[in-house]
Amino acid sequence: MTHSLDNEDQKLVVLARGALARAEVPSGAAVRDGDGRTYAGADVDTATLKLTGLQVALATALASGARSFEAAVLVNADPDDPGLATLREVSPAAYAYLTDLAGQPLRRLDPTT
Repeated sequence: MTHSLDNEDQKLVVLARGALARAEVPSGAAVRDGDGRTYAGADVDTATLKLTGLQVALATALASGARSFEAAVLVNADPDDPGLATLREVSPAAYAYLTDLAGQPLRRLDPTT
């Protein structure tokens, strides 16, 4: 099934791809909070800390005062990303898109998915 992203979700793809490119890691993510602010993150994998790009983006947003989320985009990420549980915990109605490395949407994860 082909999905098309609106301009705001496409912006998240650009941010997520930028984060993974800068960090030179396999995947990245970006989120949009309830006020429309955006945050991006890339995977962190050290001996003492392992976070997915989505977990980094969510933690950054929450630490910056975000109280809710509208959407997330995960680029080249695992559909079982543990950050999705945090997204649902904070904002049960938020949706997420999984995309390939080029940013082409593969799947939309709605709250009931």
